[in-house]
Amino acid sequence: MPGVTVGVGARKTEPIDTPRHSDPSMNTTTARKPRRWWRWGLEIALIVAVVLLARAWLARDLAQGPAPEFQALLLDGSPVTLTEFADRPMLLHFWATWCPICRLEEGEIMRLSRNHPVLTVAMQSGSAAEVDAHLTERERELAVVNDPDGALAQRYGVRAVPSTFIIDRDGQIVFRKQGYAPPLELRFRLWLARWL
Repeated sequence: MPGVTVGVGARKTEPIDTPRHSDPSMNTTTARKPRRWWRWGLEIALIVAVVLLARAWLARDLAQGPAPEFQALLLDGSPVTLTEFADRPMLLHFWATWCPICRLEEGEIMRLSRNHPVLTVAMQSGSAAEVDAHLTERERELAVVNDPDGALAQRYGVRAVPSTFIIDRDGQIVFRKQGYAPPLELRFRLWLARWL
């Protein structure tokens, strides 16, 4: 007989698959699942909100609106201005030779420069020769403006590296970020700036 134990002190037990309550709202396994999913959703939303607030706080001092115009020299001595990039959206990337996060981004910034206008600024990284030696050692070919005293970075409100700006063809800053910028996000933002 199912549910009956025979022996000393025998007692009747319920089969394992029999629900204890006939009311489905009282079944604890079905009541927990919606609550669990609701809690996970709430936790994910909270994490996303914290990340977005942190990103906004980090970018609070970065330039916005019209991109500050400048005239500078690339490492090879040729002059460069923002107006040279007016035909399509461009990426302006501030980095430093001493920054470990910047080293992680170098390869992707170089790959982006194959399909998009990219200008990088080496902030407080030493002389032009030292920056060039760093790029040669790491086998990087980028258009680089040396900013040894941080004057150009200051015009853009950059206090920490890496800092990235996307400037549309009208010279407006449409995206700004301080800290690591995922490659897909940069590609997507450049695409948006091109079509919007």
